[in-house]
Amino acid sequence: MEKIDLREFLLRQPSFPEQTETDSYYLALANRLLNETRSIGLAGELSDAVRKRVALTLADYMQDIVSDAGLWRSFVDADRELYGWSVPFHELPESYIDYELNREDVRFLVWYVVAMYCEELRFIYPHDHRLLAYADGCFAILESEYDESPLPEDFNISLGLEFNDPDDHKAIYRLGTWLFMHSYLLTPAFSESLRDIVTEVSSGGEDPVAQINERLEKAMMEDPTGPLALFMPEWVYLMLERKLPPVGNKDESGQKENEGLHPYYKAFVKSTGGEVIKFFGSYEAMNRFFIEALGWEEGVEHLAQSKGAHDYTLMVTPRKGMMMAPDIARCICAEGNPLYDRDYASTHAFGLLSERGRCPGDMLCHIINNGWLPDARFPGTDDTTLVSANQDFIARCYLQLYYRGD
Repeated sequence: MEKIDLREFLLRQPSFPEQTETDSYYLALANRLLNETRSIGLAGELSDAVRKRVALTLADYMQDIVSDAGLWRSFVDADRELYGWSVPFHELPESYIDYELNREDVRFLVWYVVAMYCEELRFIYPHDHRLLAYADGCFAILESEYDESPLPEDFNISLGLEFNDPDDHKAIYRLGTWLFMHSYLLTPAFSESLRDIVTEVSSGGEDPVAQINERLEKAMMEDPTGPLALFMPEWVYLMLERKLPPVGNKDESGQKENEGLHPYYKAFVKSTGGEVIKFFGSYEAMNRFFIEALGWEEGVEHLAQSKGAHDYTLMVTPRKGMMMAPDIARCICAEGNPLYDRDYASTHAFGLLSERGRCPGDMLCHIINNGWLPDARFPGTDDTTLVSANQDFIARCYLQLYYRGD
């Protein structure tokens, strides 16, 4: 029988390396989840490592809601503030109770862990019947234990902290470190970025452990993480204040005419009659636009490294200037885009929401806000409705810094 050992469990706890009174109970619960569901639905197709991740995540979710530690609550609150619903992908029954044990929470968390940790199932459909069967098997175990679960007081390390109180600075830093490095909700989404860091460090240099730790410390300060790709101060503020922090006005359309406008922006919109996005069916057509509309040097192949793509999409913003993406125009159902191909989009549009580097973040945000990906769907399904309702969330979860980075 497989077993999650005590150290594996404690590494994810806020009180690590100390052991608390309730750790043995929740470790046993994690092992129940690991072993009693091993033949249910999707579980039989997963590696031992991924199934352990699922079991540990759900055991920590249980500790969170039993102690009202606030991490799951913050996720639900942010979902409602951003989207008007409590949990992605699922319609909630009247029996759903915020911040308590719910079947839909467990279904989402199982999808999240599998999608973030299992490369072969990274784009698994959230309503896949195998996944739902596995999640429901886990839920049955959690439900059988919920009313009798002991209160894990040491799990709630945000209790009593105030975001702007200088006396709480060290405790808040400890909270942020645990959230970023070890918490059940935030770490899965950072797993691909972590793999990139480890691969890059391992390719050369001395003392790779020190380099990885340095990169992680920098990432904690600068990179978004978690299923909503929030930055660490945003997660901490959300937990302590029960709302997202106020956001400065980043709407560049409010700038006065020609005040601080990027020169490419002015030339671009003058040429297009005010449009900020333009599509090209060939490199030659795009290069001619650079020369004739933007005034770039005649007789030069500009951005020649991008030659060979099927199509090209250009976009400008008042502050950042111009950005380009190859091979996405066929996916974008925008008025005035003659390159749009519905059959192609049905297979490839989801990649804009899920493949890092495929589309610049500002461009993708513009595309999502305009509803230009109507044919995006999880691979292997015909369900465009689920993706349409969750496009921003999907992009946040999969793309992280590539979507929310400035």
